[in-house]
Amino acid sequence: MSAVTLIGALLVPALIVLVVVHGLIKGVDVYQAFIDGAKRALPTVARVLPYIAAITIAVGIFRASGALDAVLSVVAPPFEALGIPREVLPLELLRPFSGSASNALLQDVFMQYGPDSDVGRLASVLMGSSETLFYTVALYFGSVGVTKTRHTISASLIAEFFSVILIVNFVKYFF
Repeated sequence: MSAVTLIGALLVPALIVLVVVHGLIKGVDVYQAFIDGAKRALPTVARVLPYIAAITIAVGIFRASGALDAVLSVVAPPFEALGIPREVLPLELLRPFSGSASNALLQDVFMQYGPDSDVGRLASVLMGSSETLFYTVALYFGSVGVTKTRHTISASLIAEFFSVILIVNFVKYFF
């Protein structure tokens, strides 16, 4: 195990121990504070859960129904004209909706092309440079009761589109 891997593996447990030790030094009942925080979080979880469930189920239906393949057949030619390979389009189309679905698609790219291939590198950078937009909007806006997102989604989708074009060109240039 390399030093970087070891540090990464120990970082979160070390932070937890640090917080507990700090609380004990300050005379805080750490366990009771944790329980109180969890109790206060439950109403937020209850408010947000329907939004998370809805987006997760919708993405599953979209993939399983074959609708993703139908959409890809329509959007692939213009995206390929912009230099975006067909192999990463499923990942890029589902990334704004679901992190787990895009993780599965990234794994598919790795299995088919390899992580060190041009497509694998591009998929990795795209995955690390994008956000689960609709999930995030549902989570954050849903948790505070915002129902009208105004320009949030359209501005985010425009930014995502241009960032994909930039990322493709950066990956081609650097790799």
